[in-house]
Amino acid sequence: MGILERKEKQREEIRKMILEASMQLFVKEGFENVSIRKIADLIEYSPTTLYIYFKDKNEILFHLCEMGFERMIASNLALVQIENPIDRLYLLGENYINFGLENPEYYDLMFIQNAPMKTIREQNVGHWPNGDVALETLKHIIQECMDKKLIQSGDVATISMAVWAVAHGLVSLAIRQRLERLVEPDKVVQSMHESIRWMINTLKKA
Repeated sequence: MGILERKEKQREEIRKMILEASMQLFVKEGFENVSIRKIADLIEYSPTTLYIYFKDKNEILFHLCEMGFERMIASNLALVQIENPIDRLYLLGENYINFGLENPEYYDLMFIQNAPMKTIREQNVGHWPNGDVALETLKHIIQECMDKKLIQSGDVATISMAVWAVAHGLVSLAIRQRLERLVEPDKVVQSMHESIRWMINTLKKA
């Protein structure tokens, strides 16, 4: 391995260490209570070193957000094996729910915290790489459902927004223990899946 390769490998290792330490602190103390200095103290580097790799805390949050989307995208790889797009849509919704319940900190960062979107706006990132992939997957499946007349026709973005809003609302309520006011705790996940199916089934009825 040459000098340049070793330097690049070291750079990636430090960058990964910063992200892992940041997520550890965010889970423990909450996003708002973590500073660059706290992250630097945890990995025993100077704050100046962190600024070599990331402009500010919001940029760190943006990259953690992308890591969360990588996990979500990986959970949907099996969708390509399902021929019927309406069945794919059901499973996409269930996967979304399961991901949110199993990764509440990532979910909060990906879909609730403003910091990642602020980075996109302020640093001219221009797009939301892995986030856009996840949203395009939803739009593509819904468009296919409409093309095959499995659901009523309409604007694909509007219908996608409606489906996403229902799934997001369910997860957001569940990770804050609100749905337990409606159903018994051991039935929450099943009820969430049934709610998604009910929502999708309503699209069939023009």
